[in-house]
Order: sequence, then C-alpha cells, then structure tokens
Amino acid sequence: MSMTVVVTRNVSDRVRGFLASSMLELAPGVYTAPRITPAVRDRIWRVLSDWFPNEADASIVILWADSAKPGGQAAATLGLPPITLVDIDGMLATLR
Repeated sequence: MSMTVVVTRNVSDRVRGFLASSMLELAPGVYTAPRITPAVRDRIWRVLSDWFPNEADASIVILWADSAKPGGQAAATLGLPPITLVDIDGMLATLR
C-alpha cells in the first residue's frame, strides 16, 4: 500500500463524484488516499481511462510511491496537454 494522489483539471461531475467516493478531496480537483492497494489504484485508473474519452479539454494525473521508479514515484496521465514522463539522472520529469 502507498500514498496515491490524483489531480484533475476540467473534468465532469461524474469523474469528480467517482473520485470523491473512493478518495479524500483535499482541494478542488486534488484527491488522495494514504493507504491504497495497487489493485484498487489500478481499478480506479481503469475507470478513469474508460470514462476519459467522454471528457472535453480535461486532464488527469495519478501519482503513487514506487521505489523502483525514478525519484521514487510513478505517474500516469490522461488529457491535454499531452506529456511524456522521462527519467533524467534518476529524477522523474515531464517532456511536452
């Protein structure tokens, strides 16, 4: 289990409601879960990925602790602007 953070921008009420039902909304569009299993995190991401084609001009980023990844965290993204996550000398960075 590890801390998971989801940050959304311009998503529908459906997405916001789903995330608020499974995570704590700390600020508008920022959701956290301190002790979530990888299986639950994967299910949440699968739902978000399935629903995302219905979103317009939106973006979603999910981050979680992963000691095997650069900087000790892993991330996945949906939306605009499209980004690529890259490893630069052991640090996670975004490439646009």
